[in-house]
Amino acid sequence: MTGSVSDRNLFSPDNLRNPYPLYKELREHDPVHFVEPMQSWFITRHDDVMEGFRDPRLSAARGQLFEYQLQGVDPDVAREFLGTIQHQMFMKDGPEHVRLRRQTLTGFSNQKLDDMRPTVHRIMRELLDAVIPQGHMDLLKDIAFPMPALALAEMINVPLADRARFKRWSEYLADFSAPAVGANPVELATNANQAMVEMKQMLLPVIEERRRNPGTDSLSLMLQAEAEGRMTPEELVANICLIMFAGHTTTTDQLCNGVHDLLTHPGELQKLRADMGLMKPAVEEMLRYNTAVPSITRVAAEDFEWHGKRIRKGQLIFLVMASANRDPSAFPDPDRFDITRDSTKQKHASFGFGAHHCMGAGLSRRELEIGITVLLERFPQLRLDETRPPKLKCHSLTFRGFDSLPLRW
Repeated sequence: MTGSVSDRNLFSPDNLRNPYPLYKELREHDPVHFVEPMQSWFITRHDDVMEGFRDPRLSAARGQLFEYQLQGVDPDVAREFLGTIQHQMFMKDGPEHVRLRRQTLTGFSNQKLDDMRPTVHRIMRELLDAVIPQGHMDLLKDIAFPMPALALAEMINVPLADRARFKRWSEYLADFSAPAVGANPVELATNANQAMVEMKQMLLPVIEERRRNPGTDSLSLMLQAEAEGRMTPEELVANICLIMFAGHTTTTDQLCNGVHDLLTHPGELQKLRADMGLMKPAVEEMLRYNTAVPSITRVAAEDFEWHGKRIRKGQLIFLVMASANRDPSAFPDPDRFDITRDSTKQKHASFGFGAHHCMGAGLSRRELEIGITVLLERFPQLRLDETRPPKLKCHSLTFRGFDSLPLRW
């Protein structure tokens, strides 16, 4: 990197494909970096990112992000989407965030997540059984996409017939939340709005049925807390939509990222195959090395200074977790993929930090550990498909994964 202005274009194809040299440049020379067209700041050092997650001057109520994306577009196009996200916990601060998060957590306790382990094992075995006769598969399409969707659907106990629609909903919501450069904003907003409408239409009768006949699923537990007055019906639906989307898309991408990193680092793969007891630290290293969520946004709640830069109220701030995870001040030799790295010495930023630490982290970790374990046990000769190159998904600063990851065994 030369440090020139052209090198600092975060949206150039080269930097989207491989952002790590640019992150290094910014950490060393401009750790609080302003992007004029977006009126946004990019924070890249590990300590600053972690501090940003706890700083009350950085608000999660970041409707400005979607207002920016809708510039020149009739906001009614995304009315249902915008109205729903205002009730979601990831858009709240302080006591309101705590209230919504506390009730939602009743359905995602460690005991509930541990109870899901056999279900995830079964889903993985069934998915792999379906591709074994082929001798090859697309990890994204055949495994990484359906597995977390099916697991979430079973946790919430969504009817089987509705689970097939997860893919379209997730893609539409992700595309609008993190639009590709040059994408049509009207089309993105329309699709995201329709996805939200359909998701809520699916959930409302499920919720009413669960009120009449509660069970032990996560949704029933959340409804029990709702009955105690902690969440309105609108908030309940909105936050279940959030769980279904966020808990699905990110785990899909992270599973592909992690498997690709293993297969392109044969020495680390050999270590893991020789000692599957390394799976937990291996998953933490996958999360650190190539996180599925490179950055998350906040909005300045007031004017303040940060490292000599004047932050203005209302400006967006990108906390770049992918850069924090490669900061040598926190991780020795950070560009090396090392499944034996001691993750207890320093925590990666991939699930956020503080009050907004990702509520789905426990489920995601279990799905990754189980998914990769079953995959490696079933296919001792697993490798990238030499006849079909992978297709990296790198069109935004918010989601990173693969559009296709062909494998053979």
